Amino acid sequence: MILRDPGLSSLLVDAGRPRARALGVPLGGAADRAALALGNALVGNAPDALALEFTLSGPTLEVEHSVAGVVFGAPFAVSINQRRVAAGTTFSLAAGDVLRVGGTPAGARGYLCVAGGFDAPVVLGSRSGLEPLSAGATLVCAPSRCEPRGLGFSSLEEPNPPSPFPKREGGARVVRVLDGPQRDWFADDRFFTQDYEVTPASNRMGLRLAGDPLARRPGELVSEAVAPGAVQVANDGRPIVLGVDGQTIGGYPKVAHVVRADLDLLAQLRPGEKVRFVRVTADEAQAAARDRAAMLHFWVARLRAADRRPVVG
Repeated sequence: MILRDPGLSSLLVDAGRPRARALGVPLGGAADRAALALGNALVGNAPDALALEFTLSGPTLEVEHSVAGVVFGAPFAVSINQRRVAAGTTFSLAAGDVLRVGGTPAGARGYLCVAGGFDAPVVLGSRSGLEPLSAGATLVCAPSRCEPRGLGFSSLEEPNPPSPFPKREGGARVVRVLDGPQRDWFADDRFFTQDYEVTPASNRMGLRLAGDPLARRPGELVSEAVAPGAVQVANDGRPIVLGVDGQTIGGYPKVAHVVRADLDLLAQLRPGEKVRFVRVTADEAQAAARDRAAMLHFWVARLRAADRRPVVG
């Protein structure tokens, strides 16, 4: 497949580099791992098979041989040779076909998954790219074909397949958090009682949020380990939620940490959206993580075991 137009921030991703953080290398990989796993399952792949991630505006690709694929995640506009294809539904491309992924009315990120996955060199145990792809790049994959099948995501709510979108409370998306290690640096609960707006300065490194600044006690924090989901508060009093490409150490105090079950939801928050953080207990966070992992495992296994799996080769 030849990348004719890369769209916004299109890069190859898998499950990332979990054993490289001690070297100062970010986790990387898919920003929304649930969407990656479900998209891969639709084309018969393992959950972490290499796919193409894009943000807000998708790519245009020309196919050099038959390819079975699907676009999953946010409901992007998808067409093959200017013929509309439902997002979340598998398709087969023939040599010379042009696949266009446009914009999305909701969410932010989508994944192009192809049967057999894309191929790329392994670096630090992962095939994930470090930088977005440019026009003219070649995406290597094996020939494949499939029958259409789909999994919609406009109404995916528990107990159905894991939703790529956070639930709403009023007009704001809700994200669950635990108290951060420096929670006592902040005099009140303002962080938990206001709605924040996602700013255009947000990216895979982190979400920058606009809202009333938080007051904190004076003093400096010695830099310490941080991970995706950490909610750092910068010197201007405004939060930054670290993403999968976030740094491995940081010196800003952390008022909260997003629970594991909601980490994927961060990837689907788009500029201008409102978000509200709701505090939960450690037991509630563990239960939510177990429930989401079990539900995702169920749907991945069900989709991969279904009839009409793609033929690779």
